[in-house]
Amino acid sequence: MRVILRSSDDAILTPIPQYPLYSALTTALDGHFAPYYMGEETGWELDMNQVRQSLLDTRSQGKTVRAMVVINPGNPTGSVLSVENMRDIVEFCIEEKIVLFADEVYQKNIYTGEKPFVSFRKVAKDMHLLGTDGVLNAPLQLASFHSISKGVVGECGLRGGYVDLLGFSENVMEQIYKLASIKLCSNVPGQIATGLMVNPPSEGEESFAKYEQETNGIHASLQRRAQKLEAALNALPGIRCHPIEGAMYAFPDITLPDKFVKYAQALGQKPDGMYAIEVLENAGVVVVPGSGFGQNENTFHFRTTFLPPETVFDDVLERFSTFHTKFMEQWS
Repeated sequence: MRVILRSSDDAILTPIPQYPLYSALTTALDGHFAPYYMGEETGWELDMNQVRQSLLDTRSQGKTVRAMVVINPGNPTGSVLSVENMRDIVEFCIEEKIVLFADEVYQKNIYTGEKPFVSFRKVAKDMHLLGTDGVLNAPLQLASFHSISKGVVGECGLRGGYVDLLGFSENVMEQIYKLASIKLCSNVPGQIATGLMVNPPSEGEESFAKYEQETNGIHASLQRRAQKLEAALNALPGIRCHPIEGAMYAFPDITLPDKFVKYAQALGQKPDGMYAIEVLENAGVVVVPGSGFGQNENTFHFRTTFLPPETVFDDVLERFSTFHTKFMEQWS
């Protein structure tokens, strides 16, 4: 982003809801934040008409749109984009001559057989934009991100990851390497963990059986918890949760009682933020208000996760469900 953003006249299209890192970095680098709203009613697919409108609105302000961020699988939405939607995004970026930032850090966290993870690089190849020699046949510039903090590895503290760059000139690549170099050296454990992530044990190697057992066990556990969370949320009054297809989160819509909304507003508080505090204080469960990620006007959401261990997960769901049911009765 430091390479992309030259001044406050440069903008980056960013999804709403979004992982707040992108808006924060855009602001820190003196860029212009250009939101586009994802389609909740279509399972958080990208509405390309809405994306185009955001592009036009941004340009009408005299800004130059330099890049577009796509988070797939989605944070905070827990959704997975269809290949058709991804093709539309690639065509849009080529047509409008903007860089595509593909945040694909949750690529190993897929819980539906109907939508396997497909990288944007694979989509470009299948669209015959990428030759067998790895050379692009179209003016696409793609930056794909991955991390050891997610997936089944989950080593957040080691701080490792990579960006794969496609379609950038040698001059630009030199500047990116230069910027990376002035940060000194990345930590050694993070580099080792990243190397292991991209080159895991293969069949026939001594550690393969143990690796496969642990990996499959962790993934199966995450999938069971995702299904439990989705079912528990949809069983509660005033909450609607789309299928949790990927990542580590659910981002349900919540219809807060009018009396509570007016009460929170009278106190100068965001209703979903105040609801999140109520959940924490009364159920001991942490959820993040949707206003922290962005949401359509007059809607409320919260992000929650299914990371608590299975040994305590049922208790977490029970405490949350008991609180929410009483809360709705109290404020209705």
